[in-house]
Amino acid sequence: MTDSPRAPREAPETPGVRSRASHESTEKSLDSLIRHATDNAVSWITLDRPEAMNALTWDQRERVIALLAAASADPGVRAVVITATGRGFCAGADLRGGPPAGERVPGDVARTVRLGAQRLIAAVLDCEKPVIAAVNGTAAGIGAHLAFACDLVLAAEPARFIEVFVRRGLVPDGGGAYLLPRLVGPQRAKELMFFGDALSAADAERIGLVNRVVPPEALEKTAREWSERLAAGPTRALALTKQLVNASLDADRGSAFAAEAAAQEINMTTVDANEGVASFVERRTPRYEGH
Repeated sequence: MTDSPRAPREAPETPGVRSRASHESTEKSLDSLIRHATDNAVSWITLDRPEAMNALTWDQRERVIALLAAASADPGVRAVVITATGRGFCAGADLRGGPPAGERVPGDVARTVRLGAQRLIAAVLDCEKPVIAAVNGTAAGIGAHLAFACDLVLAAEPARFIEVFVRRGLVPDGGGAYLLPRLVGPQRAKELMFFGDALSAADAERIGLVNRVVPPEALEKTAREWSERLAAGPTRALALTKQLVNASLDADRGSAFAAEAAAQEINMTTVDANEGVASFVERRTPRYEGH
């Protein structure tokens, strides 16, 4: 992948989100089928296999994990958008897209889940930059969990979310049984997972799985507005806030309060925290630099 201001511009087809970059790196290969561009400090990760409803191959999954890790480490990236081209956001895992499989031995399935779907979801949850899902179409199975793991979820009106595992006689993977109860409560999570019915974007918003539903033609604009607003914010404070919120769901009050105090201590050493306080005292708009 090249990373140059003169890299060629390549826009994914609608109704996914187009990449418009002044500083852009774009890749679409037979191996990864991922488009990537950095624009205005936002890393745009676009699944680009519309003919397969963006069913996630082994190569795609590894590429997304690598791009999220790179976003965490790159001071030039201050927010991330994950989206897709065509009619589907992600139709789940493409089991035909993995490395050659030999004879299965005990432990193989658990190992595959740990090193595969769970690593992908953890990469989103652990990314040090805020991650927005811009869901253009159907998100099923691990595709739904990829969206739910993001910090904010935007959905186009035709989008649907499907806990498809029960239809195949499978147990949910990719952290679904961890994510859903925390987002909508255990009873609603069981309803979604036990029946496997398609959930419309409007219903997903109603029960709290989606932040905002927009017309398809407004998905890119809204994702760009939200992500660039985040990218202009105090990046380390946002990272620490994300960490606190995610950890709070698994912590007792004493541990959560201790983590909050430690995060405050760390954050007050940043340039942005000092700028935020100074701008308040001086009654002016803050100018955050991301560190």
